[in-house]
Amino acid sequence: MKTGGQLIVEALEANGTDRIFCVPGESYLAVLDALHDSAIRTFVCRQEGGAAMMADCQGRLTGQPGICFVTRGPGATNASAGVHIAMQDSVPMILFIGQVASHAKEREAFQEVDYVRFFGDIAKWVVEIEDASRIPEFVTRAFAVATSGRPGPVVISLPEDMLTSEVEAPQALPHTPVETYPGGAELDALEMLLNGAKRPFVILGGTRWNEEAVTRMRAISEAWSLPVGCSFRRQMLFDHLHANYAGDVGIGINPKLAARIKAADVVLLIGGRMGEMPSSDYTLLKSPYPDQALVHVHADAGELGRVYRPTLAINASPSAFVEAFAKRKPTAKPSWADETAKTHAAYLEWSTPPETGPGAVQMGPIMNYLEKVLPDDAILTNGAGNYATWVHRFHRSRRFATQAAPTSGSMGYGTPAAVAAKALFPERTVVAFAGDGCFLMNGQEFATAIQYDLPIIVIVVNNGIYGTIRMHQEREYPSRVVATDLKNPDFASLARAYGGHGETVEKTADFAPAFERARASGKPAIIEIKLDPEAITPTRTMTQIRDKA
Repeated sequence: MKTGGQLIVEALEANGTDRIFCVPGESYLAVLDALHDSAIRTFVCRQEGGAAMMADCQGRLTGQPGICFVTRGPGATNASAGVHIAMQDSVPMILFIGQVASHAKEREAFQEVDYVRFFGDIAKWVVEIEDASRIPEFVTRAFAVATSGRPGPVVISLPEDMLTSEVEAPQALPHTPVETYPGGAELDALEMLLNGAKRPFVILGGTRWNEEAVTRMRAISEAWSLPVGCSFRRQMLFDHLHANYAGDVGIGINPKLAARIKAADVVLLIGGRMGEMPSSDYTLLKSPYPDQALVHVHADAGELGRVYRPTLAINASPSAFVEAFAKRKPTAKPSWADETAKTHAAYLEWSTPPETGPGAVQMGPIMNYLEKVLPDDAILTNGAGNYATWVHRFHRSRRFATQAAPTSGSMGYGTPAAVAAKALFPERTVVAFAGDGCFLMNGQEFATAIQYDLPIIVIVVNNGIYGTIRMHQEREYPSRVVATDLKNPDFASLARAYGGHGETVEKTADFAPAFERARASGKPAIIEIKLDPEAITPTRTMTQIRDKA
């Protein structure tokens, strides 16, 4: 006889869980008690949204579900932001929520929420435990659902009496991973399309990649001289300094790259869904019928033909697909090799930051400095905002598992993601980028970094406004500013108040020594960059946007 709390922890152990992220609550005390005697490491966080984003980051960087525990009502609703990110980003994650006891259900009991209804549209599967003896079954199934097909978040509601009840239950066994392989006929058809192509292009995206698959994809691109772009916030899928890399297929795409994709006769989309952002609002590839011959490779059959009608649909995971297709070779030297080289040259030009701009701090030289000093395996995280343009456009990613950023465009992600990344890879440099508005949405997780001695470096780009919204506001309603000004704390002093290292950068030349001091401190650090709000994008000022409007 075991309690439901013990069964939860045993099922997690059986499925390889080595850590969880949580905010404690009385609704799942029995699970916390069982964790006391477990080898699973428990990270206590400061807000449920941050905890859920940490779990998302773990799933994003490892391919295995990140685990999060929160309490009912406000705890669960706070965590919903992380669940939405994991769903839109196809990231495996499992959220466990303490629930009111079974006898109190349907009475609007204290903090009661119907989680099946609440999370139904933003999670891959939602279930409430109604029989404690089935806990091993449901937890193992959660791992299978979260990782198979198109990965995503699973939510398990845990009524309090299900956790304290003592029941007999079967021993939990690990889930069986499900791989989806391409068929020989599909590979033959793709080989024929590529051999007959004149202007092919490859776009990598989605999840279910690993380092071996990324290496194989590089070999495929070399064998076929294929130009390769990475979908929005999936830049870690291809070495940016490789001769075949074409650039980021996302927000603010290089116009030359957009033209190259539109002119392609064959587009090979591997792993991605080609949603609104990477498709430039469904114009890069016309929806639902692209001008190009589209070959769509995806692990979930439900995504094939959902938005775009593919010429050839291949139901396979990215890792299984590249393993199989790596054996295929072109029948003749590809005629487009010179165009591939030109496409990479255009990327290098596009990803060279400007040296000048308004104000005393220039982000271009700062990005150049970081490119020189950050190791290839450094992990960069960020949330959302115009500041992120500097990272996505000018950081040249070299390795797999070096990027954690929400394709859903959620703010507040960078700091909690950095905490999770540093906990996973303590030997690697982890740098979080945030705007002033973005940081203060989940900046309290800097305290979690302090608590667990995780020396992340958070770069807060402070321009005193919600920059992206102000930019749109000035374009659509010039000089009618409302609800976009911010009055901020001294972020460097805030870091020191938490027990970390703080730096303030008011001139470009201040950044390099500030970064070196932050890195040498051995503490979690915040470097505040005071950026002129005129420097709203790398190429346009706020005044230029307003005047053009």
